[in-house]
Amino acid sequence: MKVVAFNGSPNKEGNTYHAIKIVLDELEKEGINTEVIHVGNKSIRGCIACNKCAKNRDEKCMYPGDEVNEWIQKMKEADGIIIGSPVHYSSIGATLKAFLDRAFYVTSNNNGMLRHKVGAAVVAVRRSGGVPTLDQLNHYISYSEMLIPTSNYWNVIHGTRPGEALQDEEGVQIMRVLGKNMAWLMKLVENGKGSVKEPERERKMYTNFIR
Repeated sequence: MKVVAFNGSPNKEGNTYHAIKIVLDELEKEGINTEVIHVGNKSIRGCIACNKCAKNRDEKCMYPGDEVNEWIQKMKEADGIIIGSPVHYSSIGATLKAFLDRAFYVTSNNNGMLRHKVGAAVVAVRRSGGVPTLDQLNHYISYSEMLIPTSNYWNVIHGTRPGEALQDEEGVQIMRVLGKNMAWLMKLVENGKGSVKEPERERKMYTNFIR
């Protein structure tokens, strides 16, 4: 099994990375392969609403010139996905959001590529805004019918300078417990294949209230 993690911080080894790494360490202890992809320092344009990915159904975003399609395939191949973000004005980092908007729209419109994979979000913050950012990240995961492991508190760790989050003892424990629970859930899913029938995917219904 494999987990791919996306680091949405501009800093390659800032506190968002350390939060992700704590989770990945627990997964690796359980024999799960891991990979971290640094998204936050890239130049990623937001979705331009062309809807080509839904029409073509080729698992690709039509906007050229970046690594989004490569990352989408890594998400497809993985059994679990972690999304990590810093907090910018109580929200997701802009570059990460541009990637998530495009990637999750592609995967949702191509036979639910992420459906029933295990997905978790983690947030690193200096002081406040962590919970709203975590909630925003979870919107992508829950919309895709992914399975969400939990911890013993919200998945938020605190720190300012890179590495400072490791001094947040409660935050470190939250990430550690999340990693253990994520590994356990992934094993449940893997061991249930073939013995527990997976519910059929329903076609998405759209209701418009303005005619």
